[in-house]
Amino acid sequence: MAEDDDGGGGKWRNSAAAGDGDYFTPYPDQVLENVLENVLVCLNSRRDRNAVSLVCKSWYRAEAYTRSDLFIGNCYAVAPRRVADRFKRVRSVSLKGKPRFADFSLLPADWGAHFTPWAYAMASAYRALEKIYLKRMSITDDDLAMIAHSFPNFKELVLVCCDGFGTGGLAVIAGECRNLRVLELIEDEVTDDEIDWISCFPLEGTSNLESLCFDCVEAPVNFDALERLVARSPLLKKLKLNLFVSIAQLYKLTFRAPQLTHLGTGSFSPLEIIGQQQGDNQEPEDYASAFAAFKSIVCLSGFRDIAPEYLPTIFPLCANLTSLNLSYANIDAGQLKPVIRHCHNLQVFWALDSVCDEGLQAVADTCKDLRELRIFPIDPSENADGPVSEVGLLAISLGCRKLQSILYFCQQMTNAAVIAMSKNCPDLVVFRLCIIGRYRPDRATGEPMDEGFGAIVKNCKKLTRLAVSGLLTDRAFSYIGQYGKLVRTLSVAFAGDGDPGLKCVLEGCANLQKLEIRDSPFGDLGLQSGLHHFYNMRFVWLSSCRVTRLGCLEIARRLPKLVVEVFRTDEEEGGERGDFVDTLYMYRSLDGPRADAPQFVKIL
Repeated sequence: MAEDDDGGGGKWRNSAAAGDGDYFTPYPDQVLENVLENVLVCLNSRRDRNAVSLVCKSWYRAEAYTRSDLFIGNCYAVAPRRVADRFKRVRSVSLKGKPRFADFSLLPADWGAHFTPWAYAMASAYRALEKIYLKRMSITDDDLAMIAHSFPNFKELVLVCCDGFGTGGLAVIAGECRNLRVLELIEDEVTDDEIDWISCFPLEGTSNLESLCFDCVEAPVNFDALERLVARSPLLKKLKLNLFVSIAQLYKLTFRAPQLTHLGTGSFSPLEIIGQQQGDNQEPEDYASAFAAFKSIVCLSGFRDIAPEYLPTIFPLCANLTSLNLSYANIDAGQLKPVIRHCHNLQVFWALDSVCDEGLQAVADTCKDLRELRIFPIDPSENADGPVSEVGLLAISLGCRKLQSILYFCQQMTNAAVIAMSKNCPDLVVFRLCIIGRYRPDRATGEPMDEGFGAIVKNCKKLTRLAVSGLLTDRAFSYIGQYGKLVRTLSVAFAGDGDPGLKCVLEGCANLQKLEIRDSPFGDLGLQSGLHHFYNMRFVWLSSCRVTRLGCLEIARRLPKLVVEVFRTDEEEGGERGDFVDTLYMYRSLDGPRADAPQFVKIL
């Protein structure tokens, strides 16, 4: 049997079984698809898989059949049933809901992003499902119960910035998911149902838990049950505790889980608090020696309700740390410096701006391998001066040349400092500079911040995410459009002159996927310059700009597969903003407008 290349789709020729010129072709497409499936199983990149699925129908079918990990960046971009009909062998689902600006209270709580339709669709289609990751979704206790009862081999649940559920739902997950390995609750709003959910984990045998994070749960936990759970979980690597676990109780856990690699400390205070059992506030003689038992800790976070005098107790851990999150710890530079000088291997550092420029100088002097820095405001009000400034940013750029990602809240900045960062840290992938206040210029010269942000997009060739603020003109946006060819996410606040700037961005940034703008003077002409690109983007969000309802209607008319949502407010009905739309949210969808839009949302 030999292969004959006749241009007929790769048929097989069998001269002995058939006459010359005849072909023996039992299921040729099936043979090719079987070969392709064996190749695609090894393909893990989402982008590569998406590209493969567009080659032809047989590749489309093969890719769908072999996809086990499913990522959907907008829960309204496609209907759950369509997903279930196409992908048959999914074991892991990642789903995102509300727009990112929901994190800044710009989106009403009842906007949508309900997980219930997805829960029903997956329950009937994916009995082998093992992992669910949700971000900014509303998930109910009934949804959690459906997860627990529908997937017998369920192993991982990660909820980030989610709401709608409570400790009652967690109790069902803990009690029914016998193979549970990961339960991570990150910045969620969890209702206290006064249910002891920690005690619901199975008592018999050894727990499979590898990660348990509940630092956002604002409810007391049964510490005795927690201690027993940790003791019978030899595979546990990540544990993040909430405010109701004191430093004295954490001390007890050091003897139960010396194998931990990631630790969230909970309340870093010896004081007795609500829900703490009597006697737990008795201080052991040497916390530092106790924490030294954690030989493998590389990531340390928590420090809620911190007593700064207890920070020296973590000194034994610092030498091995690659990540330190102090974003809940109100500490000053004097308290930070003795800690940070031990952290020579640190790659990720988060903190409040209470550490001041002096604290950032200490970070720059010590953490030469730093890759990610986030500085959050302890007081977001628009004060004239702030605890961190261009001085701290310049110090970081000089000392941390390997920096790849930065989020920096401040109240004053200079072009010189930003330009220096663009030159000293050319490997930046993420640059988010949030100058608190409206239209603030270069503090030293009074000029717009155009040249600083222009230098970032010119010199940082790997940049994919950018957030701009301060006094900016169209020149800054022309720089972004001209040089920001890899930028996928752009956030703008209180910046710009008008439509020409937005036009530069939409026409120049070919890879732009997510655009979010607030309180900027961009209108219909600027927005409509992106008509050629909106189908390729995940979403566009504008709030308090100069976009009109008629302009939005024109976009909806010309792009019928684009969902155009307008949020109505009292002001919009004839108040100060007149004909301008208060909030616009646009996204692509394969299945048209959603059916669960609340009354304040008008879909054009």
